[in-house]
Amino acid sequence: MDCYTANWNPLGDSAFYRKYELYSMDWDLKEELRDCLVAAAPYGGPIALLRNPWRKEKPASARPVLEIYSASGVPLASLLWKSGPVVSLGWSAEEELLCVQEDGVVLVYGLHGDFRRHFSMGNEVLQNRVLDARIFHTEFGSGVAILTGAHRFTLSANVGDLKLRRMPEVPGLQSAPSCWTTVCQDRVAHILLAVGPDLYLLDHAACSAVTPPGLAPGVSSFLQMAVSFTYRHLALFTDTGYIWMGTASLKEKLCEFNCNIRAPPKQMVWCSRPRSKERAVVVAWERRLMVDSYLVPELDGVRIFSRSTHEFLHEVPVASEEIFKIASMAPGALLLEAQKEYEKESQKADEYLREIQELGQLPQAVQQCIEAAGHEHWPDMQKSLLRAASFGKCFLDRFPPDSFVRMCRDLRVLNAVRDYHIGIPLTYSQYKQLTIQVLLDRLVLRRLYPLAIQICEYLRLPEVQGVSRILAHWACYKVQQKDVSDEDVARAINQKLGDTPGVSYSDIAARAYGCGRTELAIKLLEYEPRSGEQVPLLLKMKRSKLALSKAIESGDTDLVFTVLLHLKNELNRGDFFMTLRNQPMALSLYRQFCKHQELETLKDLYNQDDNHQELGSFHIRASYAAEERIEGRVAALQTAADAFYKAKNEFAAKATEDQMRLLRLQRRLEDELGGRFLDLSLHDTVTTLILSGQNKRAEQLARDFRIPDKRLWWLKLTALADLEDWEELEKFSKSKKSPIGYLPFVEICMKQHNKYEAKKYASRVGPEQKVKALLLVGDVAQAADVAIEHRNEAEMSLVLSHCTGATDGATADKIQRARAQAQKK
Repeated sequence: MDCYTANWNPLGDSAFYRKYELYSMDWDLKEELRDCLVAAAPYGGPIALLRNPWRKEKPASARPVLEIYSASGVPLASLLWKSGPVVSLGWSAEEELLCVQEDGVVLVYGLHGDFRRHFSMGNEVLQNRVLDARIFHTEFGSGVAILTGAHRFTLSANVGDLKLRRMPEVPGLQSAPSCWTTVCQDRVAHILLAVGPDLYLLDHAACSAVTPPGLAPGVSSFLQMAVSFTYRHLALFTDTGYIWMGTASLKEKLCEFNCNIRAPPKQMVWCSRPRSKERAVVVAWERRLMVDSYLVPELDGVRIFSRSTHEFLHEVPVASEEIFKIASMAPGALLLEAQKEYEKESQKADEYLREIQELGQLPQAVQQCIEAAGHEHWPDMQKSLLRAASFGKCFLDRFPPDSFVRMCRDLRVLNAVRDYHIGIPLTYSQYKQLTIQVLLDRLVLRRLYPLAIQICEYLRLPEVQGVSRILAHWACYKVQQKDVSDEDVARAINQKLGDTPGVSYSDIAARAYGCGRTELAIKLLEYEPRSGEQVPLLLKMKRSKLALSKAIESGDTDLVFTVLLHLKNELNRGDFFMTLRNQPMALSLYRQFCKHQELETLKDLYNQDDNHQELGSFHIRASYAAEERIEGRVAALQTAADAFYKAKNEFAAKATEDQMRLLRLQRRLEDELGGRFLDLSLHDTVTTLILSGQNKRAEQLARDFRIPDKRLWWLKLTALADLEDWEELEKFSKSKKSPIGYLPFVEICMKQHNKYEAKKYASRVGPEQKVKALLLVGDVAQAADVAIEHRNEAEMSLVLSHCTGATDGATADKIQRARAQAQKK
């Protein structure tokens, strides 16, 4: 135990700090760190170095090189810097490198040195140049703050959604502030700067002077300031050698310390862990405390790297302190000792175990060992603590195993990513804060696809969140390998992905198209089962005809319409129509569309196809839909008739000519008789004439249009009954023998509730319909006599069905007797 705590250093009354080596750095640096712009990403992120050739005291002899390393010093990228002078480097939350140039342009690079994009911080920054810059992180994303040569600040809180804010001017500021930083309060980014002995806080609306409470007297300048990882605390280094520590709101002082060094420090960062009551800062001076090193603040400590080593300094967690501090009698310490004695087969194991059980602290001891294992960096110590926890669990009846199993899984993942070749030295606290999904994203960014997939399978993550997502990223990277043929890449991707759920081949194809590999994108789309995903990308790639084929294969009419409208705008009219001729389904759908939206285009389609039948139908519809003048309508009908003749449809042509004659006749009738005749059917025209008393005209019209006698008699019968002109109806019935018989006369009269007139015609009805006519006028007895006389079983049954109760009882008996006699014979 004594040996294990040898690197523990007490700070204050109750806290210990320890520093352990993460990696031995084997990077081959050609420059000293002090001569470079350095940026290291938090959460065990990568390190970027750019030799600063723009320093006045050391003129450049060649273009600088931008180098990116993992936290273990493994090279990730190296590129010759060909752009303008760089003022500051920084990493975004997505591990993109932001390079702030002197002209206010920010260049964004990927982890492997691939250029992503650039943006400008505004014209004012361009005109006044950049003196200094800070990259900071908020809950909204990564931001950039700029100090210009005019001593004004410009800020964007989220580079992903760039919105520039020009901060208020500081009164009387004639030179650059001695130090400044960004502070996030109430979800808003502020600038805190020092001008001599004064501090100013800039927000979007005003510049406010602020004073740290309890500051030692005699301060004439602030030389350095540092805000904590969570933006809750602030440290100020003064020219008197004092370090003031308090809340970032400057409302509460935590402590003040005299370090007896008045020289401005090279770096000052906070070193504290979540939920700890201890607050500490780490201060580095040039060549005084640490030789050519760089500090990286983390959530729960500080990473310190130099040319040779990469170390981690942090406060010893409570569980570890309880177990490992000298002469500790904490339950976790006793359980660890008991397990070690058990391995030695010593009876002391039982004594330690009994002592813990007598105090009822065995569950607490197991939990302490599990928690301490999470905070240990070295696998051997993790195993020792987990063995102790497992040993203690054996003597507990109902200890839930979830925490133990979860810790074993988490540590296995952490040990895998901490490996030198991976180089992500996450602590347990950082891992929990970062989440497994973000860690997988960072492995994907490093192109460590096999490890990411192994972790997903080990943790049994859902495929859509785990393996499928990673395979999709791998495929998107694969399509960028331009030294491999399109066929080989497409085949390899399909063999690897297959029908993996959650993988979209269209997204991969879109990436291939973005890389200029159109043919590869088309091959990949062949594996996409959803036509709705294929077609939009094919249209974007200007493969409209292929998109049309895919849309037709899908059977989705909406998708076909989408492609047709795109083709219509893309091709000239002739090519568009020729394309449609080769796709009958598309042509049919487009015709349906034109019928409702573009009638002239529909006519052109029929003309091009020599479809005279449909062209004739089109002109007929057009004659009624568009034209109001009779001459225009007749002309349209004449065109339709000509088209029908060309289509060899004699019936349609004759019918169209008859309609033209009818229209002309209806116009003449309107002129001579008044009233409305236009657009009535032939039958309605005849009926209207009869209702108007124009019987001769109606008969002439019937002759002209060869209306059959039966139909004419029906029309006249119905019209005269509607007029209730019974006298004219009687004359009409006697004019000649009725071609429709006289039963219709009876039916029409009864429909008009005129039994008297109906009886007139009932007597004239032929024998085969006599019974039905008599029943219509209500003469059941006579109908029975006729049915008996005809000896017709169906007629007798019909009469019986009309007999009701006592009134027709005698008639019913009469029919029954007639039936009986007929059966005897």
